[in-house]
Amino acid sequence: MAVLDQLTSQDAMDLENKYGAHNYHPLPVVLSKGDGVYVWDVEGKKYYDFLSAYSAVNQGHCHPKIVGAMVDQAKQLTLTSRAFYNDMLGKFEKYASEFFHFDKLLPMNTGAEAVETALKICRKWAYEVKGIDENEAEIIVCQNNFHGRTTTIISFSNDPVARKNFGPYTNGFIKIEYDNLQALQHTLENNKNVAGFLVEPIQGEAGVYVPSEDYLSKAKALCEKHNVLFIADEVQTGIARTGRLLATCGNCNCENKNCSGTPEVKPDILILGKALSGGAYPVSAVLANNPIMNVIKPGNHGSTFGGNPVAAAVAMAALDVVKDENLAQKAFDLGNLFRAELNKYIETTELVSLVRGKGLLNAIVINDDEDSETAWNICMALRDNGLLAKPTHGNIIRFAPPLVMTEQELLDCVQIIISTLKQFE
Repeated sequence: MAVLDQLTSQDAMDLENKYGAHNYHPLPVVLSKGDGVYVWDVEGKKYYDFLSAYSAVNQGHCHPKIVGAMVDQAKQLTLTSRAFYNDMLGKFEKYASEFFHFDKLLPMNTGAEAVETALKICRKWAYEVKGIDENEAEIIVCQNNFHGRTTTIISFSNDPVARKNFGPYTNGFIKIEYDNLQALQHTLENNKNVAGFLVEPIQGEAGVYVPSEDYLSKAKALCEKHNVLFIADEVQTGIARTGRLLATCGNCNCENKNCSGTPEVKPDILILGKALSGGAYPVSAVLANNPIMNVIKPGNHGSTFGGNPVAAAVAMAALDVVKDENLAQKAFDLGNLFRAELNKYIETTELVSLVRGKGLLNAIVINDDEDSETAWNICMALRDNGLLAKPTHGNIIRFAPPLVMTEQELLDCVQIIISTLKQFE
């Protein structure tokens, strides 16, 4: 088969199955084109995208401003490594640092890399600034977290699929219950070696679990009291997804009028990825102020591709789109509409127990066993009806469309979702 030969969906799936590692279980649909909120399969069928590449495509598929920046820069200079300066990285570091109100930015490529970077920064700060004895620092994490799948990160996961047969595991982490301030307080009061608290503002992969309204602000206050770094993993929740520029949204320049009145948190370390590039290119970043970031010296950390000129150009364009198109406000308004419409249906059925989320990061919980195939079967039916979504568990379906969606498109999607769910009543 020639590389440019047209594949059928079955051809493409057979190739992946034969030549690719089986580390994913994709929905059986083969996509070949995207534009805004829509994607098309190789046979030309059109779908609403209600996953947005796990919130990487907040700005919509193939946004012309982002793609244009990528193509223009790729024609000029793609990679220098960090052995030399390039004329784009400093611009990006200044732009993003001021955009999110931090002193410095350390660029990486993927979300997992950025989480690993934040852990290293936190540990080095613990030894050189806080004064914890070397190799004794511990970082508090939450049960049911998802921060990636590197060896260190799965060491503090409690997902048996992610962990089993990948040991020995990395030490230095304390797991506590999510949205439990008493557990956090107890751990901080009884362990002098805690260096940081790593937390997702909303646990996305666990099923879009939204914590209590004051959880993050009170957790940050506890961290400040005990001289512990508050580390926010906003790889999925950041860049306008939850109806604010950041789900924490502390001291940011978000123009969303609905931010007021909600507790705000300024993380000590902020982790970004996914939509930082609008899904056009792998870009992630860790941001912190000088007293923390300055512990990193030459040779301590790096990446050949991290901070490359294309990544810098793409990320600046992606953030421009978020600001210029007021995507945080759109996510806030459309998310409220989505949950309101779904709740009307939920009142009439026993199939779905609830819808939860913030902005356009939402999930529905099916009245079935978590080990069931119900959510998968519903997603298959949604695919047949022209909408793509994916279960997070056997009874939870996550819905996260691109933020550029219009109100009418959202209502069309709500109708597809409800009519599909009725097939399973």
